[in-house]
Order: sequence, then structure tokens, then C-alpha cells
Amino acid sequence: MSKTNNFVFKGLTIVAWLIFVGLSIEAGGLIVNFLFSLFKPEIVGNLYQKLDLTQMYNQSKTAFFGIYSFIIFISILKAILFYIVIRLMHKMDLTKPFDTFVSNQILLISYYTLSIGVLSLIARQTAKNLMHYGFITDSLNPFWVDSQAFILMGAVIYIIATIFKKGVDLQNENDLTV
Repeated sequence: MSKTNNFVFKGLTIVAWLIFVGLSIEAGGLIVNFLFSLFKPEIVGNLYQKLDLTQMYNQSKTAFFGIYSFIIFISILKAILFYIVIRLMHKMDLTKPFDTFVSNQILLISYYTLSIGVLSLIARQTAKNLMHYGFITDSLNPFWVDSQAFILMGAVIYIIATIFKKGVDLQNENDLTV
């Protein structure tokens, strides 16, 4: 592998770590927001992203817990996704990339990406339906605005994972015949 490729790969690893740390902080902040909104709702306006759903909590506890569950679960899934990416980048050997571990990790990444997309789409539709009952959900749109992109990306990564699996099978077959 050339020095340029190695440098780019190390740079991408650092970027993946930064994204993972950011997503972990976001998930932790949202969990803290959730706990404060239950026990000390007057402080929520000063917390992370100022996600104040006290009006929804007062109108319907079921809607509040449902929406917050979507938000927290999606943010945790995004952090886990980048943890898997980091684990893949640390264990992948670029001189021999067609490995069973790499194939399985790429397949796992596709599942997580697709899950994030589908869950975000369901959450967006749920929030849209809650608007018909008088709930204000405009502040929630940034949490699932990219649902369709995640679904498409999950499908593309699944295709890549299938190609990698076939590459692993061909490489193993080739190793046996030599």
C-alpha cells in the first residue's frame, strides 16, 4: 500500500473517531435531557440542544415517551454504527481486504444503517401524525431528517457487503486451489 493511501486511511480513521465521539456525546446529552425532563423540567431549556418537550409531556405521557424513545434509540444506533466502523478500520488489513471479518462487519454496518433509516422514517411519520392531534413537533425534525438517505445508504452498503462476501469466497477458493 502506498504512503498516500496509508495517510488517507489514517485520516479517515481519525475522522471516524471524531464522529463517534460526537455521536456518543449527543446520545449522552439526549439521555441526560430525558432524565432532567422527567425530574426537573424547568432546567431543560438550558441543557443540550434545548430539546424541551414538557408541553408534550403535559398533554400525553405516551406520546412523550414514544418520541423520546425514538430520538434516544436513533442517536444510540448512530453511535454504535460508527463504533463498528472504527472497529472495522482498526482490524482491516488493506493488503488483503477480502476477509471474513471485514465482510461480516460491512454486512453489520448495512443492517445498522438500514435500521437507522427505517426507524427514522417511522419516527418522522409518528411525529407528523402527532401534529394532527395538536402536538408541536417542529423542533424534532433534525433528528430524523435524513431517514431516506440512511435507507438508500443501507441498501448500497448491503450490496457492497454481498460483493465482499463473494470476494471472500473466491479468495478462499483460490487459496485452496493453489
